[in-house]
Amino acid sequence: MRMRTVEISVGAFMLMGMLALVAMAVKVSGLSLQSSGETYELHAYFDNAGALKPRSKISMAGVTVGKVKKIELDKTIYMAKVVMDIDQRIDNIPIDSTASIVTAGLLGEQYISISIGGDESFLRHGERFEDTQSALILEELIGKFLLGTVNKSE
Repeated sequence: MRMRTVEISVGAFMLMGMLALVAMAVKVSGLSLQSSGETYELHAYFDNAGALKPRSKISMAGVTVGKVKKIELDKTIYMAKVVMDIDQRIDNIPIDSTASIVTAGLLGEQYISISIGGDESFLRHGERFEDTQSALILEELIGKFLLGTVNKSE
């Protein structure tokens, strides 16, 4: 009887460990078990998308309002085209807002941050951000710093 209790305890411990690993893998990969609900698409063009990936979050004032649906190269203008799914409840993004690719922390994941503009007309399904800021590539910045070319080009 005592051996049976030990075996059940070890089995339960192993099962909890496996569930914790699965939960951590889902969290790290950005997958969600919840349906995203109603969304609409917005587009943005960036000179450099950096390490931005599909399913990266889109935030506004620190709150997640959507996710990146697709990243592709526009062959006509040689820029990265990012297609975003924005939560349908956030339907009042001014047309002069800025989409920036930023990094969470020094070495964290990249995501899109939307800075609100002041225009009274709003972006609608299929429209695009006119003002964008590309990803900051740390290696390029360090290279410019080492060569002493930072701020000489401005």
